[in-house]
Amino acid sequence: MLFNVDSNCSPDLLYCLAQMGHGDELVIADRNFPATSTAIHTGFKTLISMPGFSALAAIRTITSLLPLDGFVDHAAVRMEIDGTPDEMNETHTAVFSFLETKIPEGAGLGHIPRPEFYERARRAYAVVQTSENIPYGCYILRKGVIF
Repeated sequence: MLFNVDSNCSPDLLYCLAQMGHGDELVIADRNFPATSTAIHTGFKTLISMPGFSALAAIRTITSLLPLDGFVDHAAVRMEIDGTPDEMNETHTAVFSFLETKIPEGAGLGHIPRPEFYERARRAYAVVQTSENIPYGCYILRKGVIF
């Protein structure tokens, strides 16, 4: 048992977050994302599952421990909806509204096309798969530093 750690954080998730360094990226994937086949290419090599969690719930849990990067243009990015890159679905709106309260001054939030998201996810430190039902409900968070 640990004080001040969200009880929704599994041991694997805690270990992963502790191992990540500044600039490492964490994929938060919806249930449709090829999470297992992507995770084997990451630094962590093993998929972290958060069954029963929406993307927003998972991100709330993760950002209670993980600082976001303030030294880049985008501390987090979302997967774009194919054909309508500037459109945001309800999970995008909810997650970005929450992340606006977490990003350091000077950093922003961005979006990238689905194929680019898949490629970038393979270079991430780890993949966390949620039970998010809304298509394109995938995000990449970039770890910052604690001063």
